[in-house]
Amino acid sequence: MTTRRRFLSTVAAAPFLAAGAPARLPIRKAVEYSMLPKALGIAAKFQLAKEAGFEAIECPTTPDQSQAEEMLAASKQFGVPIHSVMNSEHWNSPLSSADPAVVEKSLEGMRTSLHNAKLWGADTVLLVPAVVNPQTGYKDAWERSQRQIRKLIPLAQELKVIIGIEEVWNKFLLSPLEMARYVDEFQSPWIRAYFDVGNIEIWGYPQDWIRTLGSRIVKVHIKDFSFKKRQAEFTALLEGEIDWKTVHAAFAEIGYRGTATVELAGGDADYLKEVNRRFEKILSGEV
Repeated sequence: MTTRRRFLSTVAAAPFLAAGAPARLPIRKAVEYSMLPKALGIAAKFQLAKEAGFEAIECPTTPDQSQAEEMLAASKQFGVPIHSVMNSEHWNSPLSSADPAVVEKSLEGMRTSLHNAKLWGADTVLLVPAVVNPQTGYKDAWERSQRQIRKLIPLAQELKVIIGIEEVWNKFLLSPLEMARYVDEFQSPWIRAYFDVGNIEIWGYPQDWIRTLGSRIVKVHIKDFSFKKRQAEFTALLEGEIDWKTVHAAFAEIGYRGTATVELAGGDADYLKEVNRRFEKILSGEV
């Protein structure tokens, strides 16, 4: 019997699955702040993002309040909203650490990120939840990180900012079923999944993760990946082996209507315009 969830997914996907060429996905294109030329000032970076064709920006954790205010002003001046915050402390100070001082530093970084998001009008903070290493086993990473993230939920709820859990190369959350379970165990609308298309190519298939995570996905990172080089590596968009047609179909199937941020090496105006052109081809199903 068709479930209510599957029925709603089918209805949501219907406009994008009409006969003939696939329709453009209703996804807003964003660029990572770190991709914009470092030599430019804050306002010039936002202006370039706009001129290159991007509709939003994902910005990093910014403890300096005056700098954060300047970024907000530039966002308003050029009409390029800051849609998400890339938390910056979770790698150096993982929530899964056994050291209370390290964990507190990580929590403080997340608190700063959440307040940045509130200031900027962003609705999500990206979080790498844990790192499995010789000192931290998988079970410990799971339990410790969940315990600490639960401490952040009241602030996330107060500020109305979602914490987006991202899968990365941290030897943790290695399957879509695990990631779905990890997110679901919080039983909170303030904890969802931040899905990176390129990150999971080394051990899975993006379309499988997209369909499994479904409505849990709050944000998306876009990048390509190749196994054909001397070593597996990220590549320019459309130059790797990701099956973008299948990815397009999977996003249409789950009815994703949020923002996707391209996450690549940075470059000048011509480079960014070309990235945007390729990004558009992916969203339009033209590859």
